[in-house]
Amino acid sequence: MRTVPIADLLTAHPFFGGMSTPAIQVLASCASEVEFAAGSRIFKEGDPADACFLLTAGNVALEIVVPGRGPHVVETLHSGEILGWSWLFPPYRWTFDAQALTATSAIRFDAEALRAAKAADKELGYELMTRFAQVLVDRLQATRLQLLDIYGTAR
Repeated sequence: MRTVPIADLLTAHPFFGGMSTPAIQVLASCASEVEFAAGSRIFKEGDPADACFLLTAGNVALEIVVPGRGPHVVETLHSGEILGWSWLFPPYRWTFDAQALTATSAIRFDAEALRAAKAADKELGYELMTRFAQVLVDRLQATRLQLLDIYGTAR
């Protein structure tokens, strides 16, 4: 694990850019460092969405299971990207599978702690919702393009 404090990593990351020092401290208090071996499942669709992750090294595949075709990679995420938005919305269940393609390190944010923090501090809640909304839009767009590739037909 690294020796740089999590708060410093968050402050330097573009996703958290412009957030106040107190907000960064709250986020850091909800965070821990984790590692995943290549090939390991990070989460599975339908399971409780109990976290989100800032990838600090490695590559992660977001997958959907296509009936009759098996798993299909919707998007590959890399170091510096955010993994997971399902913690934001009830029923707090993962909407994709995530698998580490390579040895992967991440900062894991506890979902329950994040939800409590955003409820207690409306400004922080707004900041998180705004930033994660963009992640959600990006994932939905990637999914749409993949579904066009899977199910699209030439005209």
